[in-house]
Amino acid sequence: MMISRSNTQTDIRSLEAAAAIARSGFACIFSSSDEYERALITERRARGRYAASRSGWPTMALIALAVTIAGTVAYCL
Repeated sequence: MMISRSNTQTDIRSLEAAAAIARSGFACIFSSSDEYERALITERRARGRYAASRSGWPTMALIALAVTIAGTVAYCL
């Protein structure tokens, strides 16, 4: 049983191509962790992740404080 040299060369080229493809799959598109983090934060900002919340708590606390002060002043007079 002889293995032809042509098939062996084809197999070697095929294996080398598969290895090159496998190695390129591990390549990172970012050159440093700073670049990665900057891209991550930019993407999250674009999705609205770091948007300021529109909470009404400070306004409600101010109104409650004003009502309490007004009630105390009215009670003392």
